[in-house]
Amino acid sequence: MPTDFAMSPQPSHHTPHATPLVCLHGWGLNGRVWDDLRERLDGFTLLTPDLPGYGGTFLPDPYTVEDLADRLAAVQPSPCRLLGWSLGGMVALAWAARHPQQVRALILVGTTPVFVNRADWGLGLAPEVLADFAQALMQDPRATLLRFLALQARGGDEARSVIARLRTLLLAQPLPEAATLNAGLELLRTVDLRPCVSAVRCPTLVVHGAYDALCPPQAGRWFAQHLPAARLALHARAAHAPFLSHPQWFAATLRRFLAELHE
Repeated sequence: MPTDFAMSPQPSHHTPHATPLVCLHGWGLNGRVWDDLRERLDGFTLLTPDLPGYGGTFLPDPYTVEDLADRLAAVQPSPCRLLGWSLGGMVALAWAARHPQQVRALILVGTTPVFVNRADWGLGLAPEVLADFAQALMQDPRATLLRFLALQARGGDEARSVIARLRTLLLAQPLPEAATLNAGLELLRTVDLRPCVSAVRCPTLVVHGAYDALCPPQAGRWFAQHLPAARLALHARAAHAPFLSHPQWFAATLRRFLAELHE
């Protein structure tokens, strides 16, 4: 039976880093996507909750980044550090803007403030591409999810192994309900987080791959220019999932950033 949603279990071992790192997954995936990163960040407390609507939890209504952020903020530790990937990065950005007293640091991975191109934004995905995914989702959700995984790795190093790893992590848990996937696509179609960036005052690391086909690297540069305390880490050979394609570089970049917080 679906539950509201629970906090991820705390690791049992002692950690010298008292402030936990909450990691949010992207559309269609689950908290298991951070399994490999957890192994590389020994000594850190990683919490990897499923987004609302995933992992057998109820699908909230409305399904907006603001509502998702508020729901997660209510059940995660305060203070915390936030890491969000893709859709999870959008939720993390809204969370940091709406609950600044809770969020000590923010890491945005493959994230954009506006997912789909519109009249005043050209750094996103073509609207017809997202519409095609929505149509395909109605016919075959599993095949559509697997196709989406392939798009995430296209063009970057280690594309085949990244797709295989994402597929394994996707199938490690029950697939999300079609209603959750559809709600997420509608969120991506309409989201515009540009108005909230000025409210994010915590140190922010923007991580992007130069071959990202879903959230172009220009979106990462936009964040680095407009977030008050942001820096950009761009990998020249990575696509949408640099934590899987270039895990050593990603973990080292993250460690350096977190070490500078002096907590």
